[in-house]
Amino acid sequence: MRWGAIIVAAGVGRRFGRPKQLIPLGARPIAGWSLHCFATMPEIGEIVVVAEADAQEAFAALIAEQGAGRPISLTVGGTTRQESVRAGLQALSDTTEAVLVHDGARPLLRSDDARRCMAAVAPGRAALLATPAVDTIKLVDSQGRVDRTLDRSQIWAAQTPQAAMVADLRQAHEAAQHDHVHGTDEAALLERIGVEVVVVPGSGENLKITTPEDLARAEAILAQRQREAGHTPLRVGHGFDAHRLVEGRRFVLGGVEIAFSRGPLGHSDGDALTHAIADAILGAAAIGDLGAFFPAHDPAYRDADSLHLLTECGQRIGEAGYRVANIDATVVLEAPRLAPYVLRMRERVATTLAIPLHAVSIKAKSSEGMGYTGDGSGIAAYAVAVLTELPQ
Repeated sequence: MRWGAIIVAAGVGRRFGRPKQLIPLGARPIAGWSLHCFATMPEIGEIVVVAEADAQEAFAALIAEQGAGRPISLTVGGTTRQESVRAGLQALSDTTEAVLVHDGARPLLRSDDARRCMAAVAPGRAALLATPAVDTIKLVDSQGRVDRTLDRSQIWAAQTPQAAMVADLRQAHEAAQHDHVHGTDEAALLERIGVEVVVVPGSGENLKITTPEDLARAEAILAQRQREAGHTPLRVGHGFDAHRLVEGRRFVLGGVEIAFSRGPLGHSDGDALTHAIADAILGAAAIGDLGAFFPAHDPAYRDADSLHLLTECGQRIGEAGYRVANIDATVVLEAPRLAPYVLRMRERVATTLAIPLHAVSIKAKSSEGMGYTGDGSGIAAYAVAVLTELPQ
């Protein structure tokens, strides 16, 4: 039996302010995980991705990245999920006999669960992944009053994928369109035309990402899967920078301008703290150092804002498969006093690297009059960065 898969990713993601299926989750956008799952299942002959019209270009790029060279088509979805699934069915080739329909916002599907769902399908019989209810379920009226308590043993929470013969599912959609019926899932439409629908026990990890809290939970699940697979998710890097302090230069540190009679001499803005942090994260990812990416002889970086350089470094470590977990940095100088500026510096660095404020530590130390930092002729900064692997 030739199988196809439809990934429904036409939602607008109002809670996230953009299509949530394109929001990064580990090493892939949310919808990329489902695409990768089906693309690596040899028993699936074709895949259709259904996305909104404004996101077609972005999804075409996602298919090119995550499609593993498989035959994947892209089509425009409708204003409802039901319309989007119907568009996906229309895009399937005539040789595809059975189909899995999956929400692009459920990124943590395991291929083995999809296969168990597929195994239950036959002409006149469909299947869906679902999990049994763990809470007591109350039927409540419009006034908020409990009407009755339902038998929990008979209550299951539907997931996707939902699987059926293509002919059965097309018939179900045609009947629903004729009768002006709007179902919340494929199973509901199949049930009303007499197709037997069976439940295949799924996993609580196959969650649908609806809120930012769901996204955080999905990240935690992916990290746990990595640990179970024996990955070592942490990498540590060290960074150092020093500059001479001279008259006529702005004193910029951690992206914060500080009132002082002298400033660091450098090709860019001379922000020693930011430079040390950038070298630490690049070093942890083992992809080079600041000078390799932003040469001191390049006029494009003359007086450059070092936070902009740090932003690019953050992007590069993301491309290498990592993200920053935390930063610990120390600045060594005699003057000026940095305590009033430390919080603002932490905020600037945290915002630039898109990490929480509590993940950035910045300390200021004196060298008790010793050396170039002690006599006031220079400034030094040290940083240690911890990176975590983006889940694969």
